[in-house]
Amino acid sequence: MSIFLNKDSKVIVQGITGGEGTKHTALMLKAGTQVVGGVNARKAGTVVVHTDAAGNSVELPVFATVAEAMEKTGADVSIAFVPPAFTKDAVVEAIDAEIPLLVIITEGVPVADSAEFWAYNVEKGNKSRIIGPNCPGIITPGEALVGITPANITGKGPIGLVSKSGTLTYQMMYELRDLGFSTAIGIGGDPIIGTTHIDALAAFEADPETKAIVMIGEIGGDAEENAAAYIKAHVTKPVVGYVAGFTAPEGKTMGHAGAIVSDGAGTAQGKKEALEAAGVKVGKTPSETAALLREVYAAL
Repeated sequence: MSIFLNKDSKVIVQGITGGEGTKHTALMLKAGTQVVGGVNARKAGTVVVHTDAAGNSVELPVFATVAEAMEKTGADVSIAFVPPAFTKDAVVEAIDAEIPLLVIITEGVPVADSAEFWAYNVEKGNKSRIIGPNCPGIITPGEALVGITPANITGKGPIGLVSKSGTLTYQMMYELRDLGFSTAIGIGGDPIIGTTHIDALAAFEADPETKAIVMIGEIGGDAEENAAAYIKAHVTKPVVGYVAGFTAPEGKTMGHAGAIVSDGAGTAQGKKEALEAAGVKVGKTPSETAALLREVYAAL
């Protein structure tokens, strides 16, 4: 089992002919993902040639729109490798086509644009699950990768991972590679994102194959505090946590657009305390967090 993504997912790439789209389409195919086509209005009717996991040459058709790509290929997932200025249009097009899952990798999407397409998706009945923007995407090891996470870090296993940080997602996957993961999802660190910690926690709680959960947060906002309240009320599986940014100075934006601490709110210490009050064991470093996860998993 897994959450949101499995071996049967059929994936299209918005921006398949661009530099990033080309590179990561190749890597997703190599990871075993069923990439079935791409979208670029200016290159509609052409094909791009790649190699699949078995080493076979595959021709991927390029379509004018997401709706057309879905109709012709049966795609149920899209990943957007589109420059920030064009991301909103690409996302709105995917929402209009009612793609069930949309992963937005792009960094630097204006927050106003994210707010607009987030609200638009809600208005249209929330038919598309959005992951991102500014995220590494989602991987169900051994089955499918939709994003930029290296697929060879870890194999399948009983741990679920949800993280605001891309690099810390990879580090945690590496630290716990001997246990393996059901699904690892990087939700992104922007102030406005689609899928939240809570969405992922709810899905992992409902997934029979996920036995324990790692949650990685970072300074800024109140997502981790909200997740702590949700865990306390609804999550029965053990959760361990890590919050990046204990040494961050107040009032300075750190790396991610959403990672800003102001007036004492959004601090790593405050998030750690909220999580611990909900019964979550919180590590001081990624390695210590992995060790805590091992302990709780061994006790199951």
